[in-house]
Amino acid sequence: MNLALKKPLVFFDLETTGTNFAKDRIVEYAFLKVFPNGTSEWRVQKINPEMPIPPESSVFHGIYDEDIKDAPTFKQVAKELANFLDGSDFAGFNILGFDIPLLVEEFLRAGIDFSLKNRRFIDAQKIFHLMEPRDLSAAYKFYCGKTLENAHTAQADVQATFEVLQAQIDLYAGRKIIDKKTGQEFEPVRNDMDILHELTAKKIVDFAGTMIYNNEGKEVFNIGKHKGKLVEEVLKNEPNYYDWFQKADFSLDSKRKLTEIKLRMFYK
Repeated sequence: MNLALKKPLVFFDLETTGTNFAKDRIVEYAFLKVFPNGTSEWRVQKINPEMPIPPESSVFHGIYDEDIKDAPTFKQVAKELANFLDGSDFAGFNILGFDIPLLVEEFLRAGIDFSLKNRRFIDAQKIFHLMEPRDLSAAYKFYCGKTLENAHTAQADVQATFEVLQAQIDLYAGRKIIDKKTGQEFEPVRNDMDILHELTAKKIVDFAGTMIYNNEGKEVFNIGKHKGKLVEEVLKNEPNYYDWFQKADFSLDSKRKLTEIKLRMFYK
């Protein structure tokens, strides 16, 4: 079964110095770009994060300071990588919760305003957890009948996710999904990137999750004392909150998104 693509779909995975996407850095990436005609192209690269890799992270992914001391920095590869990703949708396993936010942060730190507009985001983990709550190794075994060798290496995880998504579409084709937590009912699963995007990424405003879309399609805060409140109302009634947010330890992507909303209000 081939994915029904109207434009390239990039599967990717990042290995990093840690799990704080506002502070941590990429040490290796793997991108598999699948084209509508069925051909594909890889980009796999170790990256010098310009900071020590914590021992606990090295134990997890097997990449140590010695392995990346001669590797390029992300800034050195950012322009070429942005060109490679231009015009593509994204897919992966838990990319919405971690990989995309960190990737956006890296591009912004490199001085590239990497746009996520007009892209679809397909997260195989979200589909998997809605159907069969487990991890990638279990998903690979369940959907593909294979044991995932070299788990937590970027290229192996990307290849496994590519196969898992295809198998998920085959298995769940035509089935409706209901989110057990929220009661939300989704369109039946189909080999259609728009539907899969709606299923896995519809509510996202910023990838750190500080803001989400409510059921009316309006931005609301998803953290702190203003959780559940309309972002525009908070900015209108408490103007100093914007300045506090910009100075606080939030991701650059979150700050950029809040600025976009504030500018939109100004030009209304």
